Amino acid sequence: MDHAQRGAQRPKSPSIGDVARLAGVSAQTVSRVSTGAQNVRPATRMRVQEAMSKLGYVPNRAARALRSGAFGALGIITQRLERTGDALTTAAVVSSAQERGYATTLLEVRNPDSGELRDASDRLSHLAVDGLIIIRAGHATHRSLTLPPALPVAVSDSRLVGHYSSVVANQIGGTQEAVRHLLGLGHRTVHHIAGAADSQPAVVRSATWRRCLNEHGIVPPEPLQGDWTARSGYQAGQRLAADPDVTAVYCANDEMAFGLMRALHEAGRRVPDDVSVIGFDGIALSEFSSPPLTTIRQDFTRIGTELVRLVAEQLDGAATGTPARVVVPTELLVRGTTAPPAR
Repeated sequence: MDHAQRGAQRPKSPSIGDVARLAGVSAQTVSRVSTGAQNVRPATRMRVQEAMSKLGYVPNRAARALRSGAFGALGIITQRLERTGDALTTAAVVSSAQERGYATTLLEVRNPDSGELRDASDRLSHLAVDGLIIIRAGHATHRSLTLPPALPVAVSDSRLVGHYSSVVANQIGGTQEAVRHLLGLGHRTVHHIAGAADSQPAVVRSATWRRCLNEHGIVPPEPLQGDWTARSGYQAGQRLAADPDVTAVYCANDEMAFGLMRALHEAGRRVPDDVSVIGFDGIALSEFSSPPLTTIRQDFTRIGTELVRLVAEQLDGAATGTPARVVVPTELLVRGTTAPPAR
C-alpha cells in the first residue's frame, strides 16, 4: 500500500469549515466561539457548540496557546441564573475576570444531577478556556465531574470542597447567628423554610438550624420545603400563619422571607409583633421591605472575586498543590422583622 492509499484511508478530521456549514454560520463565528469571545448571540453559540459536538471537532488549543501564551478566557458553570445568589455570584465572577483581562464563557446546567453536567464538561473541552469556575453543581461530586485534565478549577459548591480550590460563605456560622438571635429574643423555638432540595447551601443551612436547636435542648419542628422563590415562601407562610404557636421563622433566603411576610400579613399576623422573620443573603431589596428584613448578609462580590483569584493563581503557578479553601464571613443585619415574642 503506497502513501497515497494510506492517506486516502485515514479518516479526515472535521475542520472549522465543516462546523461552520453544519451550524449555518461563518468560519469567523466558529473561531469566536472557540476562543470564548463574548460578541456571539447565545442561540448562535449553542448551534456552533452542538455542531462541534456532533462532528467531534476540537479546536487546536495547543496551537492557539503557542501563538498567544493563553486563551484569555475562563469558563463558568452555574445552575440556575434566575436564582439571586447564583446570578449575583456569576456577575461578580464576570466583573472580576474582566478586570484581570479575561473573557468568560457561561454554561448553565439546569439539572446537575443528570447527564447535563457531563455534557457541559464535554462542551468545555471544545472551548478555548484557561480555567473553570463552578458556581453551583447540585449534588454532583468530584467523581461525577469529567473535566479536562490539568485545567485550573475553583468552585463555590461545598460538595467539591477538598477536591478543588473553593470559596464558600460561612453558611454554618451565619445560620447559627440567625437561630441564636431569635432564641436570644426569647422565642421558644424557630421554624424553618428550607431552600431548594438540590442546593448544597440549602442542605447545610437546614442541617445547621436543626443542630443548633438540638444544642439548646429544643426538638426541631418539621421544616417546610421551599425552592428559593418568594412564591414558595408565601405558600409555606400560609401554613405557618395558620399555626398560632409559630412566633419565629428562619428562612433560607431573603426572597422566601418576603413571601412569608405577605402570607402573614394576609392572615392578620403582624411582623414582628406576632411573628419574627429572619432571612439569609442580605440582598439589596431586604433593606426596603416593610418592615426592613433582618437577615444574614453574605458577600457575593467577594465570593466571585476570590473564585477568579484562585483560578488566576493556578494559572500563574502561584498555587500550592493542596486545594485552597476560602471561607467568606457572613454578617447578621438586625432590622425591623425580629423582636421578642408577645407575652
